[in-house]
Order: sequence, then structure tokens, then C-alpha cells
Amino acid sequence: MTTLLKTLLMNSRKTSALLPSNFNLSSRWLYSMPPQRSEASKIEQNDMVPAAQNEELDKLYKTIEFECRGNDRAVLRSYTQFATMAANELGIQIGKCWSPRKAHHERYTLLRSIHVHKRCRVQYEVRTWFRFIHFHKLTGSTAETFLEYVQRNLPEGVALKVTKVLLENIPESVSSHMKSEIA
Repeated sequence: MTTLLKTLLMNSRKTSALLPSNFNLSSRWLYSMPPQRSEASKIEQNDMVPAAQNEELDKLYKTIEFECRGNDRAVLRSYTQFATMAANELGIQIGKCWSPRKAHHERYTLLRSIHVHKRCRVQYEVRTWFRFIHFHKLTGSTAETFLEYVQRNLPEGVALKVTKVLLENIPESVSSHMKSEIA
């Protein structure tokens, strides 16, 4: 933030039209004035509630699996590279990243002529390539942010299927039964 203000000060002629009229461009203003608070924004320490009581516990995911499908192998490879780079930037642990050797082929045979010439046929083929990526040990907030970012940058012709494995606590009925058997 201070670098932005310094650049504003250096280029005061260019930016003076963009700033409000009550904005002070002197360098003394940057360092000499303490931040001012209005009376409404001041909060007593007694009114503060601890954050642990306010917030819910974040979900924990053991694994998140991406299944990417597409008609172009190079686009899929590029997209998996993008997803793994994004995961590395967020500090997400990456598991296996693999694809089957062969594509899934679907062949459609149609008659070229509707009424006559049954021997003249046209055959169409659709090849679907798959890529699988596993991500391990994610929190709920990290997973939501990562999934939103990756899904927004999904290229054309690529479908993404996401499978999540959620970690949960052992139910009380089971844990009490286990404690009684151990004791």
C-alpha cells in the first residue's frame, strides 16, 4: 500500500485528477498523521468475542480427485499442468497424476443415403481422453478457493468431475462402544 502511495506522490501531476479534492499529496501527510477513527468504529475490549466461539470448524478433506475428460490430448495435458501449478502455489499436496494410455472410442455408423444404397455408409468416431489428478489433505476453505479458481479457468472441450473424500469424527455411539471394549 505504501508503494502505491509513493508512486502517487511521485506522479502527482498525472494522478491529481484521479484523487479526491481533499486528498493531501504532501509527503509529510504519509508519515506524520496517525490513522483517525470515528467514535462509532472504536470498540471496547470487553465487547470483543473470541474467534474460536464464533466460527465453525473447517471441513477436512482426505483427498480430492479430478477426472478431466476432453477430445484433445494436448489441451488436457496443458490443463492438468495448470491445475498442478495452481495447487503448488496454494501449498496443496499433489498425489498421483495419471492418464490411461488409450482413449475411449465411440463409433457411429450412419447411412450416407437415406432410402437406397445400404452399402454406402459413413462412420464417425469420437475419442475421449482422460486425466486423473489426486490432491491430499485439504481444508474446506482452501478446497473451495482452489476449486473455484480451477473451474473458472476450464478450457473449452474439457469436462471436470470432482470427487471429494471428507474426514469426519467417529460418532459418539461408536466411540463409547470402542472405549468400553478396550477397557
